[in-house]
Amino acid sequence: MDFSRYEKLRSLVRANFSEQTRALVDEALEYADGKLAGLVRYDGSPLLEHAAAVASIVISEVGLGRNSSISAILHDVVRLAHKQLPAEEFLALSADIRRRFGDQVVGITLGLANISELKLKVAKEQADNFRDLIVSYSEDPRVILIKLADRLEVMRSLEMFPREKWRKKSWESMNLYAQIAHKLGLYSIKSELEDIALRYLEPKDYEHIVMKLEESAEERRAFIGRFLVPIEQRLNRLGIKYHIKSRTKSIFSIWTKMHKQHVPFEGVYDIFAIRIIIDCPQEAEKQLCWTAYSVVTDFYTPNPKRMRDWISIPKSNGYESLHTTVSAEGRWVEVQIRTERMDAVAERGIAAHWRYKGVNQGAQTSEVWLGRLRELLEDTTHSLAQRFDAKPASGEIFVFTPNGDLRKLPEGATLLDFAFDIHTSLGSTCVGGRVNGRAVPIREQLRNGDIVEITTQKNQTPKSDWLTFVVTSKARNKIKSFLREEQAKHMRMGREELERKLKNWKFAITIDEAVAYLAKYFKLRLGTEVYALIATQKLDFGSIKEILSRHLSGEAEEERRAAAAEIERQKAALHGTQEKAAPQDALVIDDDISKIQYKLAKCCNPIKGDDVFGFVTINAGITIHRCDCPNAKRMRENYPYRVIDARWRSTAEGAFRVSLRIVAADTTGMANHITEVISRDLKLNIRSINFASLANGCIAGTVSVEVPGAGVVDTLIHSIMRIKGVQRAFRINN
Repeated sequence: MDFSRYEKLRSLVRANFSEQTRALVDEALEYADGKLAGLVRYDGSPLLEHAAAVASIVISEVGLGRNSSISAILHDVVRLAHKQLPAEEFLALSADIRRRFGDQVVGITLGLANISELKLKVAKEQADNFRDLIVSYSEDPRVILIKLADRLEVMRSLEMFPREKWRKKSWESMNLYAQIAHKLGLYSIKSELEDIALRYLEPKDYEHIVMKLEESAEERRAFIGRFLVPIEQRLNRLGIKYHIKSRTKSIFSIWTKMHKQHVPFEGVYDIFAIRIIIDCPQEAEKQLCWTAYSVVTDFYTPNPKRMRDWISIPKSNGYESLHTTVSAEGRWVEVQIRTERMDAVAERGIAAHWRYKGVNQGAQTSEVWLGRLRELLEDTTHSLAQRFDAKPASGEIFVFTPNGDLRKLPEGATLLDFAFDIHTSLGSTCVGGRVNGRAVPIREQLRNGDIVEITTQKNQTPKSDWLTFVVTSKARNKIKSFLREEQAKHMRMGREELERKLKNWKFAITIDEAVAYLAKYFKLRLGTEVYALIATQKLDFGSIKEILSRHLSGEAEEERRAAAAEIERQKAALHGTQEKAAPQDALVIDDDISKIQYKLAKCCNPIKGDDVFGFVTINAGITIHRCDCPNAKRMRENYPYRVIDARWRSTAEGAFRVSLRIVAADTTGMANHITEVISRDLKLNIRSINFASLANGCIAGTVSVEVPGAGVVDTLIHSIMRIKGVQRAFRINN
């Protein structure tokens, strides 16, 4: 093969690696040249030139070692084989690479192939998920770093690609790969990816900023020269070894600030930064950096809000530097102070920790570096898979719809969870589906990277056993909600049918009593289960009629005797508590009766002054109902032997709660007028008030008020009706 085409890469290898590594790199180039023979890029150059350029970036700009460089050279060989070859042939190729170059190279290249096969969709709202998915495909963290180098080479060569690919690759670079580079501390790669992407996504804005930078370049150089004079003089006198870089803010950063702050180019003040890089032993780094900081702030006033100390506490990705922003000649200047070692880390990320000042540091150091990088990836992304087909360590998986939408689900999620995640109706009618083209049931557990398609049937509805295998809260909640609605529907249907039958049969029993007995007879826990059995036709009315007939004929007389005995007992308790003027056997209601067990019925909420009667219950004493109670007619017709006369003691005292329904015009302050009449004019306590607007320009609501008796209610209603704008006011039961 013609090695001269790849001399740049081979020179980098000679400068950085051992003789043995150089031989392996040449072997990898020859191997790839044979496998990629005849394959060219869009501009007609050999495809291998792309791989060689990626390997050069891996060595010189990322700072990786031998296995990473060889993997970069071979990544297109494995990618194309993984995509095109039958499984048997691909396994044979992998075995050949493993024999020649080792296990690590096979693992890294397979990880790169898996990422290349992702169908990433341009969708801002899914960018976080895609970033996590890219990372989750990497058992070895070097896969991510090589992929970043690969993407950087593609963006540098994007002009040769078809125009229709420009936007998609630029969007991916800006929103996915640049963000991963940022998390790993690869700031120069991040900035270059963003700048190139902006050039293709917003060409007019990009060219405008480039032009403005060129126009102001001479003025910036003159200003920087003036700015640095006193600083350099002082540093020289102190004997500090250093050099200074001036760095213009990236085009993308300037563009972002212009859009966020809604300012023109001239309104972005921190367009450039000064970087003071000190050459010193590691033990003297902190002291000399702070000395340089004091020199800068001796001459220029710092902005305390823009001080950043990443030397005392470095960033998690290893970044160390002192940042300050100072005022000079009416403009802000960012000054970064760091050492040579810190600058290498800032330029090449965490890899520089282990490759700074020497590259052949042994297997142990390499393992430490890889371990630290794994920790960093786990800390700064949501997931990192243990292997390609494993679930991510954080307990999340990423799966695709057939049209490329990405969904994030918890590990253990099933096909049914996925269906509910897409849409409730899809989950409710799901009967199965296809995963990577294979037909599967609804219980099928999904794995990272699966492409999932759902099959539905119109007559399918959620089942209670679905709750035993779904894991997402959305699926569980939707299934439970459907089951509750079905239960409520069955309850309504079952109750309506049973009420109709009881009326036709003319049984002297309420529906609640009938259901209570049926539940006891069939050993059911809830009465609603009886309704469900009726609604689903699992309990026929012939059986119900026979059971209730036997129950009524055998127990009616016994119940009558028990009720009569209870009435007599209650009446006996009345002696000594009756007023002299009270009719014989009438219950007189007072607020301090201790001998009689009674309570005020909630269905009609009686208060002192209402016409009332007592109803004897078998186990709960006497309930007091208003004579116009909605249930009064049924009680008197079905259980006349349980009804007793009752009236209020004239001297009875107490506070009773009454609820009024009010409808009024929706005018300003209407609620205040109503509360003033009740509280200020009538001196009554308001316990609750609730109003809502109606569509016809009115408001309607309920007011709960404490009153001493029914006589006050008429006065209360009359006073409210006198308020201008009140249309109706009336008492309600609750």
